[in-house]
Amino acid sequence: MNPRYTLKLFSTIAVLISFCKVEAQEAPVLPRLVVNIMVDQLRTDYLEAFAPLYGSRGFARLMQEGSVYSQAEYPFSKPDRSSATACFFSGTTPYDNGIPSQQWLDRQTLRPVYCVDDNNYIGHLTTEKTSPKHLSVSTISDELKVATEGKGIVISVSPFRDAAIMSAGHAADACFWINDLTGQWCSSSYYGEFPSWALVYSRYSSLQERIKDITWTPSNEIVGNFSYFVSKGLKKPFSHNFKGNHAIREFKTSGMVNEEVNRYATHCIASAGMGLDAITDMLSVTYYAGTFQHEAVSIYPMELQDTYVRLDNAIGQLIDEVEKRVGRGNALFILTSTGYFDEPVSNNLSQYRIPTGTLDMHRLEMLLNMYLIAVYGQGQWVEGSLGKEIYLNQKLIERSNINLTEMLEMSSAFIIQLAGVKDVYTSQRLSLGAWTPGISKLRNAYNPHRSGDILVQVAPGWSLLEANATITASKQNISRESYTNFPLIFMGTGFEPKKIEIPVTIDHVAPTISKVLRIRSPNGCGQAPLIISNQPK
Repeated sequence: MNPRYTLKLFSTIAVLISFCKVEAQEAPVLPRLVVNIMVDQLRTDYLEAFAPLYGSRGFARLMQEGSVYSQAEYPFSKPDRSSATACFFSGTTPYDNGIPSQQWLDRQTLRPVYCVDDNNYIGHLTTEKTSPKHLSVSTISDELKVATEGKGIVISVSPFRDAAIMSAGHAADACFWINDLTGQWCSSSYYGEFPSWALVYSRYSSLQERIKDITWTPSNEIVGNFSYFVSKGLKKPFSHNFKGNHAIREFKTSGMVNEEVNRYATHCIASAGMGLDAITDMLSVTYYAGTFQHEAVSIYPMELQDTYVRLDNAIGQLIDEVEKRVGRGNALFILTSTGYFDEPVSNNLSQYRIPTGTLDMHRLEMLLNMYLIAVYGQGQWVEGSLGKEIYLNQKLIERSNINLTEMLEMSSAFIIQLAGVKDVYTSQRLSLGAWTPGISKLRNAYNPHRSGDILVQVAPGWSLLEANATITASKQNISRESYTNFPLIFMGTGFEPKKIEIPVTIDHVAPTISKVLRIRSPNGCGQAPLIISNQPK
C-alpha cells in the first residue's frame, strides 16, 4: 500500500473518531427554573444561633447539599436593600449600576429621588409610579430574556417595591410587591398589562381582607421557650395583631410576611407556567429577616427568633414546591443577604461611659455654609444633604469662578473638626484615590451622577440625625464598624455540596449564574465567575 495513502487513511480515521467523541459528549444540563432568594438583613450569627429551632427542609438542606460560601460580602461600603439587590443582579457596584442607595438628592429640585420612581409609568393596583429607569446596566434576568429571545419567563416577587424592581430588571414579564396602604400585590405598567391570574388573586385572596384575622404568635412551643439573647432574660410569648393605618407596613416587618411571599410566589409559578419546558425560567423572591417594626433586637428578641424559624419553613416550602414542579435536580437555588443590618438606638451608651452622641446633619449644613460664607462671601454654598452626603451648589461655585477642588478641601478640613465625625471623603478624593486601601469600597458605593459632593463618615458609637428628621420622630441608627458576615449558597443544577471559607463578593454571583446558563454576563459586570467543580472549563 502506498505510504502516503496509508497516512491519509489513518488521519481520516482519527478525525472521524474525534468527531464521534465530540458527538458523544453531552452539554451540561440547564436548570429549568432558577430561583434567586434574597433575604433582607439575613446574618450568619442569627442563622446559626436559631439552628435548633429549624426543620430539615430549609436552611439545613441548603447547608448540607449546597455550595456554601460562608464569608460573603458586598464590594462597596454600607449597602442598603436597593443597592444590594441591584449589585446582586447586575454583577457590578453602584459606581457603574447607578443605584448608590434607596434615594438621593435631585440637584435640580433639591428633593429626594426614590430609586425606582418614574412618573412615566402608572401602577397596577397602586398609585405608585415605578420603573427601573435609574438602573443603568442590564441584569442577569435581562440577559436571560435576550438569550432565550424573550421565551424564558422572568418574574420577581418581593414585599418591597425597590427590591421587586431591581430583581425584575428591565425585561421581566412581571414584577410584584405589596402596597403599603392596601396590602394588594401590585405592579407597574412598565411591565405591561396586569396578568389576569394576578387580578384573580387580588379579588379572592387579598391580604387586605385576610390581615384582620392574622395574629402573629410563636410558631410553636419550642420557639416560645428558646432564648438566645442575653438581655432581659426570657420574655413571655408575644402576640401581635395588624390593625390601623400602619397595619400593612407593620406586617411587612414581621415573620408572617415570608409566608405571604411564598403564597404569592407559588401562585405565580403555577399561573405563569414556569419550569414546564426546556427553556430556563427565572423567579426572584425577597424575604425579610430584620427586626419587627425596625426596632432594636432587645425590644423584640423573641419575634426575631420566630422570624428566622418562619423564614426557614418558607424556604423549605418554596424548594419543595419548585422541585415538585420541575423535578429534583432540575432547579438552581441561590440564597444570600442584602448585607446590611439595622441597628437602632436602644440604650443610652453614655451611662456605660462609651463614647457616643448624635451628629445633626442640619446643624452641620448650617455651620459649613457659615464657614464658606466667611471664606468666599455671601451665598447659599450648601444646597442640602441626604443621609451622610452633602450637596454643594455647583452652579453658584461655577458662576463665582471658584475652584471646586479648593472648596472641597476646605470643607473637608472644617467638617473633620466637628464632634462625631470620623472622616470626610470628597467626590474627588474618592475618584482619585479609588485604589487606596480602605477607599475602594467607598468609591464603589459612590455614583458620580447621583451621590453628594461630600461624604461624612460617622464615628463608631455615634448616631446620625438627618437634616429633614426630628429627634422624636426618627429612629436613629448607631454607627458600627464591626464585621457581621452572611452566607452565599448555590444548590441544585451545576453545583456540588461543599463549604468554602474564602471571602467572596456578591458581584461574582451574576457571572456565575451566567456560566451555568451559558449566557452573557450583565453588560456592566467585569467579574469572573466563581469556580464550579462539576462544570466544564
